[in-house]
Amino acid sequence: MIIANHIVEHSDIDKLWFVVSPHNPLKDSHSLLNEYDRLHLVKIAIDDNPKFRASNIEFSLPKPSYTIDTLTYLAEKFPLEQFSIIMGSDSFQNIHRWKNYELLVKRHPIIIYNRPGFEIEETHGAKLTILDAPMLNISSTFIRNQVKLGKSIRYLVPDPVHNYIADSNYFK
Repeated sequence: MIIANHIVEHSDIDKLWFVVSPHNPLKDSHSLLNEYDRLHLVKIAIDDNPKFRASNIEFSLPKPSYTIDTLTYLAEKFPLEQFSIIMGSDSFQNIHRWKNYELLVKRHPIIIYNRPGFEIEETHGAKLTILDAPMLNISSTFIRNQVKLGKSIRYLVPDPVHNYIADSNYFK
């Protein structure tokens, strides 16, 4: 949330969409909550920020979800919008593994926030904006593991999300 807010405050992005993916082909989906629970948590987290939008656009697309397919669909559905991709420098280091990444970097600007230990050395021809966002070594995997270990995630997620997760017994 800190990084997302930093991006809308320090770039020309006027609305940031959180696209919840039912199945990221580069991640083990068995360790995740189902997509509807994750969408609900995103909605709770961003409810008070009019610059943020939760999207379930990938729920109706073929699985697994590929960013190029999602962005192609979004460009057709919202032809007046210009969509950029936001990712950490760790993800960008793997972009060559993404489906049709050459087309992706040609069509869409990419906003990158640095992650510790993942310097950008190769641009792959992408139009990159590298933001000097706060360097936080916090990931969704870390947060899930804290919950599984019975550790507090207070201050790592917005209070409404913390309360909802605690009340719902997720990851147990």
